[in-house]
Amino acid sequence: MAKKKISRRKFITDASTTGAGFFIVPRYVLGKGHIAPSDKLNIAGIGVGGKAEVNLPYAYNKGSDNIVALCDVDDRQSVNGRKKWPKAPYYKDFRKMLDKEHKNIDAVIVTTPDHMHAVMAMAAMQLGKHVYCEKPLTHDIYEARMLTRAAEKYKVVTQMGNQGSSGDDTRKIETWVQAGVIGDVHTVHVWTNRPTWPQGVPTPSGTFAVPKELDWELWLGTAPQRGYNPAYLPAIWRGWVDFGSGSLGDMGCHFMDVPYRALKLRYPVSVETSVGSVYTGFFQEAIYKDSYPPSAKTHIQFPEREGMSAVEMIWYDGGIRPKRPAELLPDEPMGEIDGGIIFEGTKGKIMAGLFGRNPTLLPTRRMKEETLPPSKFELVEGGTEGHQQQWVKACKKGWGAYTSSSFDKSGPLTETVLMGNLAVLSYNYYETNAKGDKIFNGRKQLLWDGEHMRITNFEPANQFVKRTYRGDWKLE
Repeated sequence: MAKKKISRRKFITDASTTGAGFFIVPRYVLGKGHIAPSDKLNIAGIGVGGKAEVNLPYAYNKGSDNIVALCDVDDRQSVNGRKKWPKAPYYKDFRKMLDKEHKNIDAVIVTTPDHMHAVMAMAAMQLGKHVYCEKPLTHDIYEARMLTRAAEKYKVVTQMGNQGSSGDDTRKIETWVQAGVIGDVHTVHVWTNRPTWPQGVPTPSGTFAVPKELDWELWLGTAPQRGYNPAYLPAIWRGWVDFGSGSLGDMGCHFMDVPYRALKLRYPVSVETSVGSVYTGFFQEAIYKDSYPPSAKTHIQFPEREGMSAVEMIWYDGGIRPKRPAELLPDEPMGEIDGGIIFEGTKGKIMAGLFGRNPTLLPTRRMKEETLPPSKFELVEGGTEGHQQQWVKACKKGWGAYTSSSFDKSGPLTETVLMGNLAVLSYNYYETNAKGDKIFNGRKQLLWDGEHMRITNFEPANQFVKRTYRGDWKLE
């Protein structure tokens, strides 16, 4: 007797009506981009060392999901990952990995230097792969805008690696601010103890042989051509303009995320900065274009929005901190070792640490005197440590599933963080006159047209919105 053919639609309909009698739906039945809830997510890691040694194990979750492919341009960085997942094919070029393994991959985790985030995340999304990308989401403002649009276009689940966005305290502060506990917020101070790597230093010199384990050309990727130097890697790339995003890129997406959510911020309207320099001789100071400054103080202005007052966010790094609030007693700590956040409102102040930790009304006695509203936002299972698993579970549900830092939220946040760097780089921008004197042009308030991604009053600053990639690298 011939077997009757069953259409895909009828198969899924019949399966849904059989209840508990049929609970495992194979991936191939659901089609491309759809993962059965009972299946394991097949994850590829682009970048295996460093922060990837946190991201990949948390996503793998003791085998509840699969690591099916690994990629790193430096074999020295991938040693632990390759030992942990010896069956996962290993590549140095992420393009070759995606080309060869894309049928076996559902999702990709990008944990690399900042200058490669955008091209890697875009390539994965174009193949319909869900993406988790470390912070900052991108190196340039333009790249952040493109990834935000791409996530919507390709209908993939996304998450940026600012785990504080999944923390209970972030949601608590968001609730308090929007409930008007401290009135209308007009100023937010945000500071960090970074950099903890070299910044404000000259371009390194010397000629060095490239280690045999490293593919230097692939590591450079989109960045301008230069010779290998051990001063650039592994983790110390953060301080170099061509590769990293400095203190802002490292910690801005953690600290600024809290006020960005609580105050419903979007595009700023202006930015200005002042930066620390390095003394090199009598009445001389060095400002190096290749390296971010050792310290900076940056003012970012936001307009009125959704019934909330205009607000100024002030960022401090390199050991600079805001003035101690008068409401804080002399022996009470201000923030924590990594930095802190202070919201100033018309009815009081809130102070918190990294990820919004330990949110406290000032003066601190208010914490005992007042009944504060509970979080109106659903908490994430595992809090900050559940950030990767939240994304994994959302990938299994498919497009539209909630994640704390999906690109529609983390993209605009990253743009704001990178506005600070645009101001820093513009501050350092100079031209040399016929006498050889450096003429600095960027020490002014820069006016920002967020919709069109343009500085409207200082044209040279727009070169830092979108950089030119090396060679054949493109972001399409």
